[in-house]
Amino acid sequence: MKKHVLMAGILCCAGALLTGGPARAVQDLPDKPITLIVGFVAGGAADTSARVVAEKLAENTGRSIAVVNKPGAGGNIAHQYVANGPDDGSMLLLGSVGPLTVAPHLMDVPYDPFKDLAPISGGVNFPNVLVVHKAAGVKTFKEFIALAKSDPDKVDFASTGYGSASHMAGELLNIEAGINMVHVPYKGGAQAMQDLLGERVMSYFSAPPTAMPYVEQGRLIPLATTGLKRPDFLPDLPTIAESGYPGFEALNWYAFVAPGKTPPAILDRWNEEIVKVLNDPKVKKTLSEHGLIPHPTTREEFAAFMHKESDKWARIIKERHLKK
Repeated sequence: MKKHVLMAGILCCAGALLTGGPARAVQDLPDKPITLIVGFVAGGAADTSARVVAEKLAENTGRSIAVVNKPGAGGNIAHQYVANGPDDGSMLLLGSVGPLTVAPHLMDVPYDPFKDLAPISGGVNFPNVLVVHKAAGVKTFKEFIALAKSDPDKVDFASTGYGSASHMAGELLNIEAGINMVHVPYKGGAQAMQDLLGERVMSYFSAPPTAMPYVEQGRLIPLATTGLKRPDFLPDLPTIAESGYPGFEALNWYAFVAPGKTPPAILDRWNEEIVKVLNDPKVKKTLSEHGLIPHPTTREEFAAFMHKESDKWARIIKERHLKK
């Protein structure tokens, strides 16, 4: 009898070795409907990203995945909601640069992004494009900076809200270029673009899909993009980094997170599935058509990226005395 038990143990260990590791069950995803929360209104870059990924995730996992929009307070409401959400893996959030790495330094928020939310993977990122209306009197980035230095009261910039990626891009340029553009915050991109087109504000660090139709119509003039490299969809437009300010980078990004107490094994499974989707050729093509660049990462890579972004914007906020 002992001989049979010993043999069974040997076979079990051998099976584990042949399969590449210890014999343990692979953590499965919750067998229930999944909710993917988005902190912005339908139709924007965040909502588009979430729906493209959710559709393929549902197909791959066999789970029902509902995208739910909870806009307000620059995305902070959605982040607080998910921070208090179920920790069984049934709720995910498409987090964003503002609420995750900027807002906690600007104002009192009822969540800690590094404790109450758990990183899963990077999602998508994209540079903003600095555009001006035709009556601004400038046609190049160099002329824009020259105007901001010679007539500082004349140059202002719109943003999608206090603490947003477009706001931070402008404040970073203020520091790097030694200028003092006036910040004009709006409740969203639609209102900012409306006032830019109406010449009530001079410039705007806009998401490319929002700005480029008006550029093509000749109503706006593009000056530069805010990434380190020129994006494939705007190969002829220089970056601010190559226009005299090396290292300048102010990306707009979205990433996948979950409630902070979600078990690591479930987070690992979601990372596996989300990375698979973001690497899917059809998904990449669809996202790129909207000016969105897939950015899949490991959980650890995204956590490190989040800390780096948080430290960067904390410095900018302190230097510009932006505390609300």
